[in-house]
Amino acid sequence: MHRVTHLVLIALLVLALGGCGAPKPVNYYAVQMPPAPAPAASAYPIDLLVGRVSGPTLLETTPIVYRTGSNQLSTYQYHRWADPPVQMVQTKLVRLLRDSGQYRSVSGLGNPSDAQFVVRGRLSELAEVDAAESISGLVTMEFELYNRKTAKILWSHAYSQVEPVPSKDISAVVSALDRNLDRGLKEVVAGIGKYFAANPPATN
Repeated sequence: MHRVTHLVLIALLVLALGGCGAPKPVNYYAVQMPPAPAPAASAYPIDLLVGRVSGPTLLETTPIVYRTGSNQLSTYQYHRWADPPVQMVQTKLVRLLRDSGQYRSVSGLGNPSDAQFVVRGRLSELAEVDAAESISGLVTMEFELYNRKTAKILWSHAYSQVEPVPSKDISAVVSALDRNLDRGLKEVVAGIGKYFAANPPATN
C-alpha cells in the first residue's frame, strides 16, 4: 500500500512540473524611425555631430519603466525596449536631423568626425506614469548645441510633456511614449534649424 501511495505521489509531482510550461516570453518594442532621407542639397555648409545621450541607469538598460509615485520607479519584467532608450533617442535624433535636409552631414558618436557643432543631450524620463484615474507616457529631456571651436553653448532646449494613454495595454503605453518622444525631438530639430537660420555660419 505504501508503495502505491509513493508511486502516486511521484506521478503527481511529474504532472505538476510538466504543467509549469515554457517560460513567459519577453516582448520587445521600438520607437518609429523616419525613413532614410533622399540625398538633397543642404541649406547650410554644416557638419553636425550628435553626441551620446546621457541618462539615469534605468534608461541605459532595456526594461520599460513605469512610475507609481513621485519617488517610486519600477520596471516591467517581460516588456523591454529593443535598445536602451538613451541609444534610441540618439539614433532617432540623427535620423530626424538628416531628414531635415538642412545640413551637409549628420553623424552619431562612434563615427569619425571633426564637426565644429555638437548636439548634446540628456534623457531624464521615458516612463509610464500610473495615477489614480489615468495613465500617461512621460518624456523629459534637454539638448544643447555646442561649438567646439569657441567652447560655447549656442542654443539649448528643455522638454517635458505627458501623453495620455487610453488603456493599460503595454502597446498603448509604448505608442504614447513614441508619439511624445517624436514631438519632443522634432522641437529640438526645429530649434537648431531656427538657430542656424538666425546665425548662419561664416563660409570660408
